Amino acid sequence: MRTVDLRGGHLGFFALGAQRWCTGRVAFGPAPGYVPCPEQRPVDSGSQCEECESKDPFRFVHTVHRGGFVSKDLEPHVMQPHWLYIATFANAVHKVGTAADTRKWGRLAEQGAVCAEYVARAENGKIVRVLEDRVTERLQIRQAVRSSAKAAALALPVDTARLGAATASLATAVREDLAPVSEDPGYRVVTEAWEVAGFRDLASGNRLAYPGDLTSGPHGFSVNACIGQTAIVEITTSTTGRDADDETSYVVDLHALKGRRIKFGDYTSDLPAVQTALF
Repeated sequence: MRTVDLRGGHLGFFALGAQRWCTGRVAFGPAPGYVPCPEQRPVDSGSQCEECESKDPFRFVHTVHRGGFVSKDLEPHVMQPHWLYIATFANAVHKVGTAADTRKWGRLAEQGAVCAEYVARAENGKIVRVLEDRVTERLQIRQAVRSSAKAAALALPVDTARLGAATASLATAVREDLAPVSEDPGYRVVTEAWEVAGFRDLASGNRLAYPGDLTSGPHGFSVNACIGQTAIVEITTSTTGRDADDETSYVVDLHALKGRRIKFGDYTSDLPAVQTALF
């Protein structure tokens, strides 16, 4: 597996088409890590072929609190301490989620949240998922937000003060609802705030949704920031006639590249003229 350090660098690639290919799986146990798809199979939906999905132990994580199967390899991950959080995205949508102790801060960053608060620490992953379902049922807070919606919202002005206040208010309501009713419930309520690097900067600046089709042709940009799977970039182009001093940034949903094949290189984007969002 190859990793690319995006922030502060140039990303240039040529997209080789819309077909998605299996992204493999994650292994736990004595040989943890990424396992590529042995056959490099194409997929029509999702991100895994049937074989890789059937061998992926992580698929059981979301059902362990309902009596789901836990393998010996997965058990150390499930039984470590877990955190419950309330995350808020640029579109003012909230979600409740969980993070393993070893992934406490990285989990929020990869989710693409702009601000969040941890509300509870549980003894293990079974308990935390019971709490997650309870928050969804009692307070009607969703457990997932589409990647495309997260990216689209970042192309609009973000009222960071309002989002921060709304997150704090909702987190307080969740903590009150989770207040332990027994002496040893297996979790404790916590108060810890988090916000993405450059959170306050999202309230200013011109940002446009990237108008190019990431699944085909050449693309090139300088990456200023990453928020989850979304990149805030400046376009590298020689064909649009834009001023070099143009301060407009673009929002690129890199999730669109998941499972798709690209060729890295010194490529530039060829984009049509677009209008900055005013409201």
